Amino acid sequence: MQVAPTFVSPDDLYLYNTGQLFRAYRTFGAHSMEAGGTRGVRFVLWAPHAQEVFAVGDFCDWSSSDRTRAVALEPVGTTGVWAGFGPGLSDGVRYKYEIADANGERRLKSDPFAFRSELRPNTASVVSPLDGYDWQDREWQQRKKQNPPYGRPMLIYEVHLASWRMDAPEQFRDYAALADELVDYVCEMGYTHIEVLPLAEHPLDRSWGYQATGYYSATSRYGPPEGLKKLVDSAHRRGIGVLLDWVCGHFCKDDHGLRRFDGSPLYEHADYRRAEKPLWGTLAFDFGKPQVLSFLISNALFWMDVYHIDGLRVDAVASMIDLNFDKPDSMKTVNRYGGTEDVEALNFLRRLNEIVFRYYPEALMMAEDSSSYPAVTSPTYLGGLGFNYKWNMGWMNDMLRYMETDPARRSARHSLITFSLHYAFSENYVLPLSHDEVVHGKRSLLNKMPGAYEEKFSNLRLFYGYWMTHPGKKLLFMGGEFGQYDEWKDDAGLDWDLLRYPLHDGMRKYAADLNRLYVREPALWENDHSPDGFEWIDVNNADQSMLSFQRNGKSRHRSVVVACNFSRTAYSVYRIGVTGAGTYRLLLNSDIADYGGSGVFVPEYAEAHRIPMHGKPYSIEIPVPALCVLLWPSETASPEAG
Repeated sequence: MQVAPTFVSPDDLYLYNTGQLFRAYRTFGAHSMEAGGTRGVRFVLWAPHAQEVFAVGDFCDWSSSDRTRAVALEPVGTTGVWAGFGPGLSDGVRYKYEIADANGERRLKSDPFAFRSELRPNTASVVSPLDGYDWQDREWQQRKKQNPPYGRPMLIYEVHLASWRMDAPEQFRDYAALADELVDYVCEMGYTHIEVLPLAEHPLDRSWGYQATGYYSATSRYGPPEGLKKLVDSAHRRGIGVLLDWVCGHFCKDDHGLRRFDGSPLYEHADYRRAEKPLWGTLAFDFGKPQVLSFLISNALFWMDVYHIDGLRVDAVASMIDLNFDKPDSMKTVNRYGGTEDVEALNFLRRLNEIVFRYYPEALMMAEDSSSYPAVTSPTYLGGLGFNYKWNMGWMNDMLRYMETDPARRSARHSLITFSLHYAFSENYVLPLSHDEVVHGKRSLLNKMPGAYEEKFSNLRLFYGYWMTHPGKKLLFMGGEFGQYDEWKDDAGLDWDLLRYPLHDGMRKYAADLNRLYVREPALWENDHSPDGFEWIDVNNADQSMLSFQRNGKSRHRSVVVACNFSRTAYSVYRIGVTGAGTYRLLLNSDIADYGGSGVFVPEYAEAHRIPMHGKPYSIEIPVPALCVLLWPSETASPEAG
């Protein structure tokens, strides 16, 4: 057998143990290679408290008792790293690590750096190559570098791959099939990005991937790794970005996973009060360990390097940065300064973003953060966390509370739909209507809406229109685009049969038209993160539950006027102030019959007259149907200051 230090360079050992080996997956894990003229597999593992480590599998009946066939790993100095070589082994071999802890107790563990895992309920790691796929997305990669995301439209379709389409329980579409079906659908509907719920290997289907065991293994539920590469490649060749929901705050406790990996708290904190996540029954990573930083930051780059993922939605940031997030008093702790912020987690997030943007300046790094922690999307050199986007959970909560209110009582809650503009430009925001809002008894978006069946659709179309024209990038969970009536069922496919019914099919047509309108109207996205991009026309009309405002692009000659009627009252004549003279052409009416609306006539054109209104020198007079949103861009370029 080869001497272990041959397989790990001193530089890699130093960088790994100081939290700076940012592509640790190239060193650690199981790699097919040639050593001394013999083909085999190199195994490298971090297990500093182990007495012995063996790679075992079918080749030795899953036991180290046969020392002639089990692969013994040797310690590499005193670094805590073990390495060994299995001659004759090759890609496709199943394996685990048999680890003898400090007390001599033996346990079988999956490889933290495994690049493929067995299909659950089996838990072995599988030797798998990282390369060999012929990527065809060069044009996409080049275009990404030339067009930063801030000034581009962003419409994200959030997908749980298992339940997007399902023929029968646990009969999932595989990655290769989704490369055609899902990508075709996303293109047809006009989305710009797909965001996939976590794909790291996980033992329980109903965790949706949020409790992982195989951080470097694309889950085998949907086929081999090559299938995922095909899915991403297919999306890129059609001009669609792919984002991955990434869980770096905690991991599940299953015995084959990271918990007490070498018999001691290794990836988790030694203090159970810091380690335990009682809300989810998981364990938090110990962000104070440099080896954990190498592991996690390498994992972020791994998905971008190997699978060409365009960005990460970082899950549960609020739970990471607050030591006492959802913990009982008996588990509460303070940091070294006496506060409750997790200083190590904050430092990790800053370092994560610095390294990702060093190698991928065009990446999307999105914080799913429900806290009020400041400067989440500010650069780290200015004291921020360094993300380029943050989910606007406040907007989402306020809007859902408002839309769930019966229209007759909305006037008393008018501030819920206007308050977000007080802080809309304090961060770079994504406006999420995500899976979290349509599960666990919360009801679907459609079923949250008040009123009779037809009125629910009117409310939802109105809501989507306001969402699409509000500053911020957009995210919608699958099914919302056609008015899924039942809340999300993670163990069954979406209710595609609903498209046989006119109201649901009309909702899908509306969502597609709204998406395409958004993408082609720069005023709706060019200045998403600047106050110059938004201007109230009439913000205070609570009595009529009416809102009107203007979205401005970089050229003020092409603005879009938006009128939203959140009441049940239709207005045959309604006057709205506008800045410029000229003709205004109706871009969108959410109430047309094709969408399932009432079909009340709204003229295609409105002429602006010099009749001051809402502090503007001109105004247009239009009818406004009940529970409706109307969009009017200026047809001619003649803005005036007053």
